[in-house]
Amino acid sequence: MIAAIIGVVVDCPDPRELAPFYEALLGARRTRDTPDWVELEAGPLTLSLQRTRHFIAPDWRRGDPPQQLHLDLTVTDLDVGERRVVELGGSVLESSDKPIGYRVFADPVGHPFCLVTPEGIAPYVT
Repeated sequence: MIAAIIGVVVDCPDPRELAPFYEALLGARRTRDTPDWVELEAGPLTLSLQRTRHFIAPDWRRGDPPQQLHLDLTVTDLDVGERRVVELGGSVLESSDKPIGYRVFADPVGHPFCLVTPEGIAPYVT
């Protein structure tokens, strides 16, 4: 092994404005807070939000601009997860009435992410 992942950095127009969404979604704790950089302790990883003045929200459906990366977040109940994401200001990109698997969302500034049930992750776990 050459390296270990300790965090993910997400570009956005205003880190302090986006932070409450991820704090509530992940139960994260803010450990650093400046106008240009917010760090959220989210379990073993740090999710950092970084200001960029040239942010263009990815277009998940068309792929222009591409999503470049997205988060997969586990939940036990997709319906409850979907309801909470929308209450927090996120939006649904792709949903279904299936109780297991995954659903695709966007955070308040447009970053795509998935809520995935444990059964939905199983094919990726070796």
